[in-house]
Amino acid sequence: MIQKKPPEEFRLIYKHVDEEGYTIDIDCYRKHDGYKILEKAIKEDPADLRQEVLNSGVRGRGGAGFPTGMKWKFVDRKSGKPIYIVCNADESEPGTYKDRQIIYKDPHQLIEGIMISSFANNAAQAFIYIRGEFINGARILQKAIDEAREAGFVGKNICGSEYSCELSICRGAGAYICGEETGLIESLEGKRGYPRIKPPYFPAVLGLYQCPTIVNNVETFCHVKHVIDRGGEEYAKIGIKGDSGTHIWGVSGHVQKPGYYELEAGSCTFGDLLYGLCGGPLPGRKFKALIPGGSSTKILRFGERFEGKLPDGTPFDWAVEDIPLDANSIGLCGTFLGTGGSIVMDDSTDMLEALANLNAFYGHESCGQCTPCREGSLWLQKMTGRMCSGGAREEDVPLLKDIADQVAGRTICAHGEAVAWPVQSAVPKFKDEYLEKIKNQASGQRFNPAGYPLI
Repeated sequence: MIQKKPPEEFRLIYKHVDEEGYTIDIDCYRKHDGYKILEKAIKEDPADLRQEVLNSGVRGRGGAGFPTGMKWKFVDRKSGKPIYIVCNADESEPGTYKDRQIIYKDPHQLIEGIMISSFANNAAQAFIYIRGEFINGARILQKAIDEAREAGFVGKNICGSEYSCELSICRGAGAYICGEETGLIESLEGKRGYPRIKPPYFPAVLGLYQCPTIVNNVETFCHVKHVIDRGGEEYAKIGIKGDSGTHIWGVSGHVQKPGYYELEAGSCTFGDLLYGLCGGPLPGRKFKALIPGGSSTKILRFGERFEGKLPDGTPFDWAVEDIPLDANSIGLCGTFLGTGGSIVMDDSTDMLEALANLNAFYGHESCGQCTPCREGSLWLQKMTGRMCSGGAREEDVPLLKDIADQVAGRTICAHGEAVAWPVQSAVPKFKDEYLEKIKNQASGQRFNPAGYPLI
């Protein structure tokens, strides 16, 4: 399917990102009505604000897609312990680069969203846990926080009210596992980033310093600002039922126009995105595979079809290009929207090499706390490395999936699934290609999946 006219973006979070003349200082932000929503929110009842977020149906944008209002509703407000707000800016998922655009190009939007969320949850201390590699990002945020504090939007007596809340930055040290919320909390406490067992350590009850804690993603906090501005029910009209608002898609790989695109949930399909906004495949090539929502989500193969029924009973029969861009529809196809980091591979890609690359990343990033993940991730890394280096055996192909099956669902955190899902989804879909590569190795031939001239 080729989309002749690209779909229109719905720029809500990215309204001012890359806008000509827009700067990241507080004066420019306030000229564009910045902090007015915080000034409005601070006069309302925090419980009413939480209800608006619940009514909006906005889901977390950090990967899991859990409803934000529901997460806030689970917070223990009876213990008497302080409530902490934590912004997860540890954007480390391969293929994902949406949050850094906000941090680098519109930092005050994030700060305003965090302060509204802090007030709504009666928090006196908020943190931004930022990926260690975002060196300039941390500097930009710190300057923005200082500007907001001087203007009365952070710190004591916010907006002239009796409410006070501090906002601090904590830099990570390059560990992917600290993007998992409880691993992040451990790191924030100054410990090794080992994820905690849930239950009992649900952050809403036993989070930072064993106190109730809300951990949300950068983009999620920005959405909160727009929920409060529009009202929950009005915001819920954007997108579809069960997945309201917009999603930011960061497309990389073999397309003519890689980049980030903000689209209303469910308003168009992968075909519209890849052929329309992204300009289609590179000249003379065809799309082969798609990782839809960051490297840990299950891979899709172009040419396969997905059949089933929508929640209302309507049958569907979709190719990859037909899948609507919302969390519900993508879930019906056996994978996840995740962080919206779409990695596109065309017919020049060696799919075993691609899998080996992912396995190397997840093997390196396993924290080592759980035996299935610690051992399984390295086995997969070593196996695919050996297979790509000329030592492959036909029995290795089913063995890859067997190992992955022993990792998924057997770990404390979802890193086990991140290790397993690429293998579990890729092996059945590209088994024939793997076997062909193995036969070529045995005969001394180089594997050339698309017949292009080998360099």
